[in-house]
Order: sequence, then structure tokens, then C-alpha cells
Amino acid sequence: MTDVVIFAPSPVLQITVEEHADDGDVHVHAGGQGVWQARMLQSLGCDVQLCSALSGETGRVLGFLLHEEGIPVVGFPREARGGVFVTDRRGGEKVPIIESGGDDLSRHEQDELYGLTLRTGLDARLVILSGPHGDGVLPADFYRRLAADLRTGGVRVVVDLAGERLDAALAGGVAVAKVSDQELLDDGRIASKKDVRQVVEAMRALRDAGADVVVVTRAEESALLLERDDVHEIVAPQMEVVDSAGAGDSFVGAFCAVLARGGSVTDAALLGAAAGAQNVTRHGLGTGEAATIERLRELVEIRPLAEGAAT
Repeated sequence: MTDVVIFAPSPVLQITVEEHADDGDVHVHAGGQGVWQARMLQSLGCDVQLCSALSGETGRVLGFLLHEEGIPVVGFPREARGGVFVTDRRGGEKVPIIESGGDDLSRHEQDELYGLTLRTGLDARLVILSGPHGDGVLPADFYRRLAADLRTGGVRVVVDLAGERLDAALAGGVAVAKVSDQELLDDGRIASKKDVRQVVEAMRALRDAGADVVVVTRAEESALLLERDDVHEIVAPQMEVVDSAGAGDSFVGAFCAVLARGGSVTDAALLGAAAGAQNVTRHGLGTGEAATIERLRELVEIRPLAEGAAT
């Protein structure tokens, strides 16, 4: 039985141009939300599989890169534009050149992806539903059906989604919903990130909509955890930030590593916060070292949210 299956409908090919003494240097990596989560899970010793559609030339390259990393992909090739993210970092800052999620999946391709994800997920201890890179690719209701069918099969489902996709997955029922406070703001679920009471209200609304547990990450601020009716702060050590991108995916990967092995939500939150804290110190998204993460875990504190902040 696989520890964790990740639904990653459209991984992206990341191409970064870096500074070099001569004419520059080019780095090519597999990327996207599900890929970054898979990297963290593997760093922590979990068996993981990606369920994905690999599109066009970029998909063929992605398949090779993922194989080289040792990340198994259960998927199928398709003749279409794939997801790609090209950035120029020669000046020190990331300057986007091209960012595309690729072409939408056809109805028959959606059926094929749904079938292979359901089949693979039913044999896993836990399934993560992650989003595509871009607004299209597949309809939001895909997530409702998949969450509901996996739950019917007795599989715990964790979602790291926003907007209509989050609403759809909640309608299907999930064990854990993770979202950032920026996503809550962008979705109109809160009017201000600074008002913790609004964030807690939004968390309770997500729970009532279909999540057993809700986690909200808040960049450099403490994350919040809602389990049953209790709200806790997850306070991680403040590290020197090299790149904050991918910290949320590292959190989810480590969180799910604990859940897949039968650990508690509290223990999962501790390791997730430690993984997110380490990830900001690195250039590689979703990367980490198990020994360092375990050491940082000792510095993470979980405490009840201050009285009055949650009311």
C-alpha cells in the first residue's frame, strides 16, 4: 500500500536562467504544487505516487525528470500544451518570462485521469488533492466527485486548494483542508488578514462546509489549526528567508507524512511547521532534510489561540 497518493493534474516544467560568469546558466526542474509536496514526503521517507496528465513536449521532459528524482507517476501522455514556468533570475530577482498552465483536458481525458486517480488512491493510506497550475485544465466539480468517492472508499483526503476548487472538494467531504490567509482574502472569505477573528470565522465556515480539520498558513505569522471546535496557534521558529515560495507545500507534505503513518493532527502540525520553516532557508521548493526538520520540530510550539482572538 502506498503511503500517499497526490492528485497533481498538471505538473509544470520550470526553466530558470541564472547568472554565470559567461553567458548565463539554465536550470530545468519538475515543479508544481503536487511535485513540491511529493519531494517533501520523499525527504521524510514516505512512499508517494503522483497522478497526472503529461502534456506534449514539456510533459515528456517532466516524465523523465520525475523518473530521475525517483517520483513515480501514474498518468498518461496527451498531445497538448503542457504547463511551463520560465523565469530569469540573472539580476537576483525572479522575473517571469512565460507562465502557462497548459491546455484544458478534454472530457475523455478527464475520465481517464479520474479513473486512474480513483484506482490508485483507493490503495493508499492518504490522498492529497492539489490544484492545477492555472485557472483551467479541469472543472472544479472534478474535486467534489473525487473527494466524495475516495471518502466512500475509506481513504482520508487532504486538500490544498482555494476558490471554487476548495468549495467543490468540501462539498465532497475531506479530512483536512489547508488554505493560506492570502487565499482566504482573495476568495472574499475574509476582508482583512490582520483580523484574526475573521480568519477563525472563515475556518469554522470551511469546517461546516465539509472539512474535519482546517489549517490556515499565514506567511511569517503563526499558522492556525481548527480541530473540532478548538483553535490553536502553530508557532514556528523565525528563520532567515532565502525564498518563501513552496513553504506551504512543504508544510502539507510533512503534515501528511505524519497522518499517513497514523500520527495525530497535533504531531502532523508540528512537523509541517518545521518543514515549512526549513524550506524558506533553501532555494529548492519542497526540498528538505529529515534530520534538520526533526530538530526544528522541537522548536515549534502549539498553543491555544489567545482568549478573545477567536471570538
